[in-house]
Amino acid sequence: MRSISSGIRAGSPRVALFAGAAAIALSVPSVASAQDADQAEEEDFNSNVIVVTATKREQTLQETPISVSVTTGETLEQAQIRDVLDLQTVTPSLRVSQLQSASASTFIIRGFGNGDNNFGIEPSVGVFIDGVFRSRSAAALSDLPNVQRIEVLNGPQSTLFGKNASAGVISVVTREPQFEFGGSAELSYGNYNAIVVKGDVTGPLSENIAFSLDGSYNKRDGYAHIVNLDKELSNRNRWATRGQLLFEPTPDLKIRAIADYSKIDEVCCQVSTLIAGPTAAAIVGVGGALTTDFFSYETFLNQQPFNKVDNYGGSLQIDWQTGPLSVTSITAYRELKNFLNQDVDFTSADIVTETRDQKVDTFTQELRISSDFDGPINFLLGGYYFDESISQDSFLTTGTAARNFFTLLARAATLDPTFSFNAVEGGLGLPQNSIFSAGPLTSENYAMDNQSYSVFGTVDFEPVDGLVLTAGFNYTDDSKDFALEGQAFDELANINAIDAFITLATSGAVTNAAQFNALPAVNQTVLRTLAFTQCSASAPPPACNPLLPLVGLSPFQFQPPFLTIPNAVEDGKTSDDKFTYLLRASYQISNEINIYASYATGFKASSVNLSRDSRPSFGDYIPGPSRSIILAPPSPITNAGIAVTNLGTGSRFAGPEEAEVYEFGIKGQWDGLSVNLALFDQTIKGFQSFLFTGTGFQLNNAGQQSVKGFEIDTRIQPTDGLVLTFAATHLDPIYDSFTESPVGDLSGRRPGGIPAWSLATSATYTHEFGASGTRLISRLDYSHESNTDINNGLPTFNASLGNTKIFRREVNLVNASITLALENGFEIGAWARNLLDDQYIITVFDGVAQAGTVSGYPSAPRTYGGVVRYKF
Repeated sequence: MRSISSGIRAGSPRVALFAGAAAIALSVPSVASAQDADQAEEEDFNSNVIVVTATKREQTLQETPISVSVTTGETLEQAQIRDVLDLQTVTPSLRVSQLQSASASTFIIRGFGNGDNNFGIEPSVGVFIDGVFRSRSAAALSDLPNVQRIEVLNGPQSTLFGKNASAGVISVVTREPQFEFGGSAELSYGNYNAIVVKGDVTGPLSENIAFSLDGSYNKRDGYAHIVNLDKELSNRNRWATRGQLLFEPTPDLKIRAIADYSKIDEVCCQVSTLIAGPTAAAIVGVGGALTTDFFSYETFLNQQPFNKVDNYGGSLQIDWQTGPLSVTSITAYRELKNFLNQDVDFTSADIVTETRDQKVDTFTQELRISSDFDGPINFLLGGYYFDESISQDSFLTTGTAARNFFTLLARAATLDPTFSFNAVEGGLGLPQNSIFSAGPLTSENYAMDNQSYSVFGTVDFEPVDGLVLTAGFNYTDDSKDFALEGQAFDELANINAIDAFITLATSGAVTNAAQFNALPAVNQTVLRTLAFTQCSASAPPPACNPLLPLVGLSPFQFQPPFLTIPNAVEDGKTSDDKFTYLLRASYQISNEINIYASYATGFKASSVNLSRDSRPSFGDYIPGPSRSIILAPPSPITNAGIAVTNLGTGSRFAGPEEAEVYEFGIKGQWDGLSVNLALFDQTIKGFQSFLFTGTGFQLNNAGQQSVKGFEIDTRIQPTDGLVLTFAATHLDPIYDSFTESPVGDLSGRRPGGIPAWSLATSATYTHEFGASGTRLISRLDYSHESNTDINNGLPTFNASLGNTKIFRREVNLVNASITLALENGFEIGAWARNLLDDQYIITVFDGVAQAGTVSGYPSAPRTYGGVVRYKF
């Protein structure tokens, strides 16, 4: 089953309701914080009551007046959901994409989310595990053993979480140690030699101290194949372990200590060619090859890519109850190390590879106090401190085939079949065979320190029984200091044809704009004229610029010298502060029905472009014609005399995101039935867009992006043992203003990649074998995303086609499992994910340094296997 289409917009989005989709069900609307996991109860699968900690207080899901999707540990186990990447199949408001590497994933809620291919970008969707913020997705991708529940909070969250998240929160709650001995062990084997081993044990160490220890090992052969190297790709190789201690010295004091370590060492990820552009001939011309069948799961690379992630840390949570007041403190320190080495031209030709070595150290401290008075007023007040340090060393390396590859492209660009870089080198006085020679292309070093603090809280006022008025606030102050430096080793990129001629014509007297402007006006005019005069029989040297043909080679100068920051003009600092708030009214109409209406604002601080594509903003620097720095008009950087050869403009950072959402919800619960509906109108001003442009990444702010829609979740138990669920999210997004996107003005357009409809439905039947205690549990679930444009166009491919031929995707995933659970704790089962082998494009991008080529990531194929489990 395949889903590829391009340029075909006809046909309304297909909203498929699988099998018993008319059944109504739940994973969701209602808010809850995962930070007080110990107070929450798991879902009784034969009951439609779910207890969570709403607004840091224990409530049923139906009572909590915010939109949140809840996935219990039991559902995770039955659906074989291994990590947060799989979570989207049961949560329609959430999308998760793993792209360039095992550590690069993007979380999107209600259509809002940022790419995680740059560690300088703060996520719009915050991930918390046991109340501790995981600042980068690489720190949240380990397997999910011993999970009590996962909550996906939709919309901006600030009054309950000290760390702001402008689009939403994913909150993972694990089980705390128990004072009764117990545990479990699990072994699963599937196709592609997939082996998953999981286990946990918990029990008392003394009357007041309990422990738990859990771990997982996940290994699988790659489902893709590097043909020319005969090596695997897109495999699994990760493990994780975690230990906990729970101290309860008095009934009013509880201390929970957690330490964990996880490691990923994987070969990732499969990239296929969707359209082989005119540069494909040059790939073949240098002895390379590229894929032609997008879903063949075969590729051609000159080396096997690998990604290594080490993620570890610890936290200490203290809960103290004193009368009607509760005090909670969560202290955490984490380290993340991420290393990747990858062939980024995605062909077997040895053209260019990239290496990244990244490290993130994070310290967080949260302190809050909440009340539980009998009277009409209760409150929560908290403070949060965040301190993070990021460092990164990156390298681009030119391969042995690069010079010949770019020679073929230059011949096509200049229409000169005899073109040779040797002639260019001779004209410039460079060593022969130096341009695009094998070896270092760039070397970069980045660093960023981020400190922020916030004060947050809520006040609930219940003037009459059933009516609760809530006001909440958050004040955040965030500052970032960043430093970037880089070296460009390519000889061609270090020369500007206009500047080189002017310097040569003045015998080295003019090398910058200040010296040029000091010349008499008549001399300036003559030099400008000669610099742009093509040599010919009528205009021989020195009345022309013999280097002018190099201007036509500017596309090959894609890695020019880097302007270090901080510098005399750019201080390498951001400083943001914002007051956000929440106003809400909720009313319990009856024992079965609750309604609420709310208005909330959110905020996310500036993000920094920690990459070689970080360039001064237009205004700080204004390039001269053909990127000349000598002829550049006045600007702070030009006036300071710090401009470097071929300097362009872009962005160093993107300013803050500011969110607001209007929401109205209805929650109903009856015996065997629950229904939740949320309608919302959500807007983010200054949404931080980060997109690949073919040879680099562009970071900037969209003026405003908004979405209107609704979420419905229902759960019905028509008979003992049978539970049916249905959840749907409908989104109608628009770029209210986005004038400077990489593909032009998108104002008034629908943002790509956001399906109008997302559905998740399931049927679970538990058959009891009399009074024996043995059960047979069968589950079938289906998730769907309606056909939609993957993006708004590609900066290189679609620009040449007038922004047409937009690629589309539709998702239809079926998962199934069956488990026989014996009374003695043994379980045996079988499972399948993507049972019908649905195939779709995850995303597409311009071929790296290959104009006209479109590459993309295909979806994963069907996986299946068996599992044996023992619980004691």
